[in-house]
Amino acid sequence: MTAHASALPSPRLHEMPPSGSEPTTLAELTREVGRIAGDRVARIRQITAQAKMLALNALIEAARAGEHGRGFSVVAQEVRGIGAEIEALAQELETGLTTRIDALQRGVAAMTAKAESERLVDLSLNAIELIDRNLYERTCDVRWWATDAAVVACAARPDRDGAADHAAAYASERLGVILSAYTVYLDLWLCGRDGTVLANGRPDRYPNLRGHSVAGETWFRDAIRLPSGDDYVPGEVRREPQLGGAGVATYAAGIYETGGSGRACGVLAIHFDWEAQARAIVEGVRIAQEDRARTRVLLVDAQRRILAASDGKGVLGETLAVDLNGRERGVVRDPHTGTVTAFHRTPGYETYRGLGWYGAIVQSAG
Repeated sequence: MTAHASALPSPRLHEMPPSGSEPTTLAELTREVGRIAGDRVARIRQITAQAKMLALNALIEAARAGEHGRGFSVVAQEVRGIGAEIEALAQELETGLTTRIDALQRGVAAMTAKAESERLVDLSLNAIELIDRNLYERTCDVRWWATDAAVVACAARPDRDGAADHAAAYASERLGVILSAYTVYLDLWLCGRDGTVLANGRPDRYPNLRGHSVAGETWFRDAIRLPSGDDYVPGEVRREPQLGGAGVATYAAGIYETGGSGRACGVLAIHFDWEAQARAIVEGVRIAQEDRARTRVLLVDAQRRILAASDGKGVLGETLAVDLNGRERGVVRDPHTGTVTAFHRTPGYETYRGLGWYGAIVQSAG
């Protein structure tokens, strides 16, 4: 309420706040009701005190008047008694109103907290859905590009003769064309069946990759055993030393000479620029400006390892402290610190089931 609302002289009990200053939320309305009730009870007590004072003065004057003031004394006693009754009623009213308003305020606070928690859970879902829609496209890309004629020709002729070198150069050129249109990748690697990198899309930026062996990488070992071109290996987020230690999500698919099935002759690996893309998502979640300093928006994997954070801290090195207990969604409140953690597990997108990752929002007490 504005200051002039409480400065009006001797407000009547039925008066309401002046136009233009009405509460706009249930919590504000509850507080306003409590304030008005307190003001009115205080006014009743003030009037009662005045009435009792008048009654006392009347009794004194009646006593001075002697026999002539006896009748007036009876009236003064009645006024005094009525004042006492009004005072007791005001006390009961104040107690009853205070109890009920306190209960209402607790209820409003609980409703507000629940609504805010649900909003944070929804924002967590939004974050994980955005990244999974993005990663779904990566699964489509790797399977599609693995069928490119230049890629297949290079993987089918891994020997280092003149024809193989020409095939590798042409494949590298083709991968470079793809990268010029798809800016979300750091590099694309074409690997032979033995795990040797035969060509990459950005040899100018990463010049020493050709001939490098990735045979020991989990993504390669899994991809070379895939039964068909319909399958792919989803990449866990990690740092790739050959790409300057950048955070990447590597997706891989087998390369097949004919029919997209049988024995793979090589593997295509696409390195999604995880840090830049994931950071854009967690920083883009709509958190109120006044809450940003106390809020972290996170993407975490199935083991609660932090994959992305709106504050840039703990990525790939920190684990979310809250145990989610395998739940799909929910809110965890720390009774000691008041910190709230809202989370939602990926529902997957289209044919991409996701990897059990979560969107999470950690908000410290305001």
